[in-house]
Amino acid sequence: MTGDTKQVSETVLKKYFGYESFRGEQKSIIEQLVSGNDALVLMPTGGGKSLCYQIPSIVRKGTGVIISPLISLMQDQVITLKENGVKAAYLNSSLSLSESRSIEEELLAGELDMIYVAPERLVTPRFLKILEQIDLALFAIDEAHCVSTWGHDFRPEYRTLSFLTRDFPDVPKIALTATADKLTRKDIIRELNLNKAKVFLSSFDRTNLMYSIKPKTKENQQLFKFLDKFEDYESGIIYCLSRRKVNEVCTKLRSKGVKAYAYHAGLSQSERRENQERFLMEEGVVMVATIAFGMGIDKPDVRFVVHMDMPRSLESYYQETGRAGRDGDISDCLLLFGRKEAAILKHMIRKSDASASRKNLENLQVETILGLCESLTCRRQSILQNFDEDFVAPCGFCDICMDGEFPEDSDDITEKAILALTVVYRLGKDLHYNSLIDILCGDATHVLVRDGLHCVPEFGIGKKWKDVEWKRVIRILMALGLIRMEFEPSGKQYFKLSHLSIPVLKSEEKVFARPMKSQVVSKVKRKTRKKRTAKKKVARVKKVFTTGPVKTDLWNALREKRANLAKKRRIPAYKVFHDATLREMARRKPATLEELLEINGIGDVKLRKYGKIFLEIIQADN
Repeated sequence: MTGDTKQVSETVLKKYFGYESFRGEQKSIIEQLVSGNDALVLMPTGGGKSLCYQIPSIVRKGTGVIISPLISLMQDQVITLKENGVKAAYLNSSLSLSESRSIEEELLAGELDMIYVAPERLVTPRFLKILEQIDLALFAIDEAHCVSTWGHDFRPEYRTLSFLTRDFPDVPKIALTATADKLTRKDIIRELNLNKAKVFLSSFDRTNLMYSIKPKTKENQQLFKFLDKFEDYESGIIYCLSRRKVNEVCTKLRSKGVKAYAYHAGLSQSERRENQERFLMEEGVVMVATIAFGMGIDKPDVRFVVHMDMPRSLESYYQETGRAGRDGDISDCLLLFGRKEAAILKHMIRKSDASASRKNLENLQVETILGLCESLTCRRQSILQNFDEDFVAPCGFCDICMDGEFPEDSDDITEKAILALTVVYRLGKDLHYNSLIDILCGDATHVLVRDGLHCVPEFGIGKKWKDVEWKRVIRILMALGLIRMEFEPSGKQYFKLSHLSIPVLKSEEKVFARPMKSQVVSKVKRKTRKKRTAKKKVARVKKVFTTGPVKTDLWNALREKRANLAKKRRIPAYKVFHDATLREMARRKPATLEELLEINGIGDVKLRKYGKIFLEIIQADN
């Protein structure tokens, strides 16, 4: 990539998107694509994945073809691009025949920088014929984890995309996902024929998210207390395990004056669409939903995500909490858990049509997320270790590190952990989940006898504890990343120690857990703990997030003007400007268009559209 091309990419970044510089790996990824090479990008939500293919689509000759699984995701991104002055369109089932034909004509005429399509549309003979007649800048496969049967959003149609490498060998390809473990990454590379792609693995740490996991006591009261700290104009998502609970929580919130709407598969398509539009277009909306809601929603100013029930896996938890704080502002994630939810999730798995190996994996995922809930280790550290990323605790921004409510009788399970880790170290390749429990308990099952494992020296070394306790210990060790379950292509599963287990085996670190029946410390003790850790908490928040004071009257006036403009244009308010951009206006109070252009989030196109309007608001305040 030449110096001139690099400069063009940076010019495009400022002109259309309003930013002065790239973040993280963005620049390297863009260079990889502009140079005509393939890339696999693993980047957290809010990390700026879209720019990684949008800018090369503009810089390179031809049209970028963006393959996306959801209509809502296509529409949202195209609206944003058009607001920024980029020539973009989508082809999907929401368009009439005449609208589709008009867009196809634009595509054939070379008038589009980007075209968004679903994988089903991409492989139709009609669309493939169009592709043969136009210059192609690149292929971008968004939400690439959908190609993997190991992933939580498997979509069979994604597996048809392997032909792109064969039929379009000279067109660069980029696959992107915000969440993928090792198994899913391997699947993406294999199924999409991206063996020559350079892998860009960014940190999965969402530094602006505050993680808090609490056992359920009086869950409705816990929820209302949590919501009290948010402003009326701030939006959030509340996830529930069942449709019935969604309706119940939604009704209770409305009775308290909260602007809450439901979203689940039991509602009609028109109801779901209407409620989703309210969430995107209006301020202060709380969406109460099952996991049917969220994928394809790119609302940047979601200030909180609540799980009223335990999610189905740690990966799902990461993805669902990742819908908060995409604009980089502080956002809160609360999980209220009860152990009976694990039984409900396992019942759902048992009743599903999945293969035996898939069911085993999903059961282990339930155990792991339950282990996270029961553990008393830095949440951020545990989450990141499950994505193979080391993080040195304390993070200073989760319920454990900020030392809020803490079980008075926290359980030191170090002795049990060492016994379990020792068995895995000596017999790992021969162990699956149940056999590890049986060896520790000294239960000579048919499988152990068949494999000769009832004769090993470790047999029964933990028999003074019941199997239910060993299951708790094992799932906590999995959640903390001390042991991993490995999967062979044959479907065989076995345990393996990670390097994180070494300090525990050497008795250099202890492992603590919530007691089976957790009691919360008294208010007096809780206050003492908070005083002791207050400096740690403030230091992290200031270091990462403090941006200076904002004048309230001006901030409100700017927000009101943005809301009016958005309403007239029938677009979400954040499509005009993000909150961060308005705050910077309120702080810096630019006096000229040139000064306004220096603010992040304001490019040439938006300056022409809105610059004078917002300068008038600022000048009136002065």
